[in-house]
Amino acid sequence: MKRRDLFKFLVLLLSVLTISGVPAFAQDSARTQPELPKPDIANGKYGTFAANTFDLWKARSAKPTPLVVYIHGGGLARGDKSGISVNQLNEMLKAGLSVLAINYRLTPEAIFPQHYTDCARAIQYARHHAKEFNIDPRRVAATGGSAGGMTSLWIGFHNDMADKKNPDPVLRESTRLKVMAISAAQTTLVPDVVAKYVGPLALQYQTYYSGTMFGVTPDVMKTGKGIELFRAISPLTYLTKDDPPVWAFYSVPDKPLTAESTTSDAIHHPGFGVVLKEAMDNLKIECRLRHKDDGQKVNQDMIRFLQKYL
Repeated sequence: MKRRDLFKFLVLLLSVLTISGVPAFAQDSARTQPELPKPDIANGKYGTFAANTFDLWKARSAKPTPLVVYIHGGGLARGDKSGISVNQLNEMLKAGLSVLAINYRLTPEAIFPQHYTDCARAIQYARHHAKEFNIDPRRVAATGGSAGGMTSLWIGFHNDMADKKNPDPVLRESTRLKVMAISAAQTTLVPDVVAKYVGPLALQYQTYYSGTMFGVTPDVMKTGKGIELFRAISPLTYLTKDDPPVWAFYSVPDKPLTAESTTSDAIHHPGFGVVLKEAMDNLKIECRLRHKDDGQKVNQDMIRFLQKYL
């Protein structure tokens, strides 16, 4: 084919792709995106509800390994276990950490605390199957972003939910964690505290006062009952001196919100990390607060922190 004819052919091909709504580079770009490695167990079941599923990647080891449970974000109303970072997953496996990524019931199917207790059950299920999974049930951590991080903290700070007399052997297992590594997480939803450390813009987030997470109407959320519900869902409510250390990362600019800021910026603001660190420092529990602009390699720093406590 002559150079002139080749040029005409390429122009025509580009036009067809553009008209069809597919950029000319889309397929090549898609091929370069990393894919999740195949899990050792895909869509396993840890509970009776349809959403109670997990994927497990076992770190290659002759001895039982630590386990990191990934809890996805999405405001407790959306998201999926497939949202786990491929790079982060590979780095954890390389570091000898097995990984359990879980789904859980979402709003409106679930209301507080069912989102949390589903995730707690997944931890208990993993412990109950420790031998099969080749994990050490004494070395379990949780990680997640946004609401997934909030859930990780809530479970980590909460008293052990093991029910030693329950007929279900899974529920007899401990829910306690050794360490949490979270990103963009809400550490409290108590309005006065959020307004002080983040700013009132966070209270305007679309679902903040909706009541859907709790199965109540918006007017209830402005009453004393609503304040109690905000306290109950907030991880910091349960923080005590015997709780695990936390690695926390935020990427929203570490400065006061402005007129250009969005409610999404606000609900993921580093101010949530500041109030967490203040509270944990007061109890002399390590809280390593990181930001994307502080020069650290995020995944490596997170994994070092996990390994320190696992």
